Amino acid sequence: MTAFETFRQEAADYLAARRTFWGQVSRSPASSWGGYYRSRLCTVYRHLIPEGARVLEIGCGRGELLAAVRPAVGVGIDCSPEMIEQARLAHPGLQFVVADAHALTLDAQAFDYVILSDIVNDLWDVQSMLGELRQFCAAHTRLLFNFHSHLWSLPLGLARRLGLATPNLPQNWLTRHDVANLLEITGFEPLREWEEVLAPLRVPVISELANRYLAKVLPFRWFDLANLMVARPLGKAITPQPSVSVVVAARNESGHIEELMARIPEMGGGTQILFVEGNSTDDTYEAIARAIARHPERNCCLLKQPGKGKGDAVRTGFAAATGDILMILDADITVPPEDLPRFYAIMANGQAEFVNGVRLVYPMADEAMRFANLVANKFFSWAFSWLLGQAIRDTLCGTKVLWRSDYERIAHNRSYFGDFDPFGDFDLLFGAARLNLKIMEVPIRYRARRYGETNISRWRHGWLLLRMVAFAARRIKFV
Repeated sequence: MTAFETFRQEAADYLAARRTFWGQVSRSPASSWGGYYRSRLCTVYRHLIPEGARVLEIGCGRGELLAAVRPAVGVGIDCSPEMIEQARLAHPGLQFVVADAHALTLDAQAFDYVILSDIVNDLWDVQSMLGELRQFCAAHTRLLFNFHSHLWSLPLGLARRLGLATPNLPQNWLTRHDVANLLEITGFEPLREWEEVLAPLRVPVISELANRYLAKVLPFRWFDLANLMVARPLGKAITPQPSVSVVVAARNESGHIEELMARIPEMGGGTQILFVEGNSTDDTYEAIARAIARHPERNCCLLKQPGKGKGDAVRTGFAAATGDILMILDADITVPPEDLPRFYAIMANGQAEFVNGVRLVYPMADEAMRFANLVANKFFSWAFSWLLGQAIRDTLCGTKVLWRSDYERIAHNRSYFGDFDPFGDFDLLFGAARLNLKIMEVPIRYRARRYGETNISRWRHGWLLLRMVAFAARRIKFV
């Protein structure tokens, strides 16, 4: 037997041993520890995956986790025929397939999410498995991992010997660094990583307190059982020369309209400008109508805002937008319209899926931002970076850019957070974070307003922002 044949035989023997072992486990009752741990994972994954998605799970076992996320299309893969048979009986609305994760041959389109729950440490060749998964990924697909922390190797071994946890064969014990490296060499990009499950045994009240709150903060999270990671595929096809819709919310901004018309650049496959007039007390609506009449060469639209607040105006504009990429530009021109192509380039080349402007890098023009506003912006940037799991330097910068298809998914799941944001910034940031979009920031030079007065009330809106931080903590962090 050649060295190559010996290597392949070792891999085949490894898989056969796993298949036999998990077949034996399937005929044994589930352990009490394992049952509570899996229940906690179901809660975590329900938060990560919106209901009605297309979901593939590798190493699905009896299918409890796949069923828990309530997919529109759910496919589970496992090497054990006995496990798959039990999954089919328990969840007849889902599809379960006996297959080797290293050689997947599914007749399926791309999935929205791929779950890899406690599987990477049980595989012969994680790199090969990740390479197989790329055929089932689109640009928006997210890979979701959980795997045990090294710190728990001895406690888990003891629990298994005592019959408190599901038995297992020798494991790989990969670290988060190992998994991140494997993702990168197979064409994926890690997006987020964090820890879960401080108390894997069910103890009334205490387990809920520990896993929902303490497990998310230092120093307790250092002792969590499960490492979690989210990744996305790189190099997947995106729309060539995507078109753009720029939404300009304008209330009492008549002095800026003609300048906006002249300075908003043409981008990509065509630029649509949607002015949303917000019940002004000056002649903003008439100024927009005159500017559109003077510039028939521009693809413009004038809308009357039905409600109040910038958030309502942005949603009105987005609902009428036809571009592939949606942009928000404040009508006060404190963010130069000439910077928009920078945002477009990052989106069009696939570097990011949500681009946020940041005003806190370059020196600001005189009177562009009051000191109290600057301090508040820095505090909220820290708070929301911690809440969302991605760095956000400037939550309140009005210029935000995302794909229309992703906005539609955010809008579809808006009920999770509710309609509470008059600014519109946090509605988009929360939604992007829940979808695990790749967020990047573009530094811009912030200018002082030259016409009119700001529509922001520092103290009233500052109190509202604090309430939103508390709300986001309950809906995003402490779940």
